[in-house]
Formats: sequence, structure tokens, C-alpha cells
Amino acid sequence: MRVNIYEHFLPEERPFVDRAWEWVVNAGDYHEVKLSDFLDPRQCQIMESLANRHADVRIRLDGGFPEAERRRALIAPDYREIEAEPMNMKVLSITSDDQKLASLQHGDYLGAILGLGLKRDKIGDIHVREDGCHVIVAEEISAFLDTNLRQVHRVSVATEVLELEALRTADAVLEPLDITVASLRLDGIASDVFRLSRSKIVVPIKAGRCRVNWKTEEDPSKPLKSGDIVALQGFGRFKVLETDGMTKKGRHRVRIGKFV
Repeated sequence: MRVNIYEHFLPEERPFVDRAWEWVVNAGDYHEVKLSDFLDPRQCQIMESLANRHADVRIRLDGGFPEAERRRALIAPDYREIEAEPMNMKVLSITSDDQKLASLQHGDYLGAILGLGLKRDKIGDIHVREDGCHVIVAEEISAFLDTNLRQVHRVSVATEVLELEALRTADAVLEPLDITVASLRLDGIASDVFRLSRSKIVVPIKAGRCRVNWKTEEDPSKPLKSGDIVALQGFGRFKVLETDGMTKKGRHRVRIGKFV
């Protein structure tokens, strides 16, 4: 059975597939209930795929609000009513009287939290606004963060733990960028977006540091399409908003949104 499962996933995804399949088997065969840490969209896809392979298992994915990118999974026997089960999430509110707060970005908040020794798996979506930030976190680390998070990128901050009902969401900010490229290859578009030479952009891609739609992509020639989200470790993320025809010289017009 496991060999058949592996056929559908990348080799580097096997450790997570093993853990997720164990949760599914334990729920379906041994009536155990498992609440996972926060999963990225690719891991959510894998989790749903595996749960669907077991007739006696149900799964619930919840990130604190309907459009959440990062979500916790609740895996349980099929007879269990799981919609009312607690998902153990809190909102960490981060504020400051310092005017520099408005200049802080997603990466600043995430870096400050991880700098306290926490794992990314315990952190859900981060909602950055000019007047502060709301971070969805696993309940078990909320008190620790409330006690220890006192600075974000040299800005002194105050924190408060809130219930999910108090969450104030913020849409991701995308900085528009219009480019023309010879082809829709990953390396060609990424080199223009991050302003690196083609030879330099290929190195992190081939090293496994690039993800397309949360799935590791090591092929620089991978064609991109509208809606694709590309993350290059150490450089940032962007979304292909539109591939808008050709120029007179036969180059592709592409509209990009860079996450800021």
C-alpha cells in the first residue's frame, strides 16, 4: 500500500507522507484522533489525498478563517462529529507606539517569532496592517509568545492573546510588475522578477530551494502559467497574475505580483 502511495508524491515529501499516513491509519483502525500542527497548502493536499484512501476516516482542515493558507488538520474516525471539535488556535495581537511599526513586513514578524526558538509549524497565517499585526498561532505556544515577544526588527512591541473571533485579516499585498520574457520558463521569469542573471537563478532552483504552488521544483525549464505561486528561498515570493499575449518581437507579456 505504501509503495502505491509514494508513486503520487515527490521523494522529499516521503517523511511527511509517512507521518500523515500513520495518522490516517491510527484514526481509521485504532479510533485515535490527531490534531496536526499548521500545514502548508501542499501538505493539506497530501493530507486530504491520504485521508480519502481510508473509508473509515474523516478530516477537517481549519486555519482560523475561510481563506487561510496554513491550516491545522483534525483526523478522526468517520463516526466522530469533528466540526465542533476545538482546533486549539489563538490570535497573537502585536502592536506598538513606535511609528516604525507601519514599515514592518511579513518577514519581520515571522523572523522575530522564529528567533525565539519556535518552529514554523506552530504558526499559521500572519496578517500585517499599518497599526500592527495579527498572527494565528497554536494555542500551546500563545502564552510563551505573549511573555517573550518584545521586539520586531528593532521595534519595541506589546502583545496580547485574543480569541479567533477577534481576528482582523489583511489581504496579501502584491506589488505589480510587468515584464516581457522569451518564454514562460521558471528560470526566465524568476530571473527578471528577482533581478538576477539566468545563471545565478538556476543555482537555488537546482538546489531544491524553489517551490511552485508549494511543491518543490528543481527544473529551471518548468513552464509557468497564470495563478502559479513561486517561492524562492532567500529571495521571496511572487504570483503569475496574467500571461497577456505576445509583443511584436515575439516575447511573452507577463504580469507579476510580488508579495511584500
